[in-house]
Amino acid sequence: MPSVRDILNKLKWRGDKDFNRVEVWYRHRGAPNDTKLIMGEEIVSVGKSFLETKTAMIPYHRVLKIVYEGEVLFDRSKI
Repeated sequence: MPSVRDILNKLKWRGDKDFNRVEVWYRHRGAPNDTKLIMGEEIVSVGKSFLETKTAMIPYHRVLKIVYEGEVLFDRSKI
C-alpha cells in the first residue's frame, strides 16, 4: 500500500483530481471519538513527515483514513 505522503502528493499534483475534495481523517486526542477531519483545501503543504495546515502540523502516523469522492484510498485499520 502506498504511504500517506505518496497518496497525498499524487492527489495534489495529478491534474485530474481536485485536491480540495480530499478528506483526511486523523487521530486527535480530545476530539469526539479522538478523530478529526480536514479537507484538502485546509492543507498548506505535504512535507516529509507531516502534513501542514494553517493551524497545525499533523504527523503521518496519525492519519487514519484518506477518502476522495467517497472512495477510500488509505485505511490504517486495514494495514
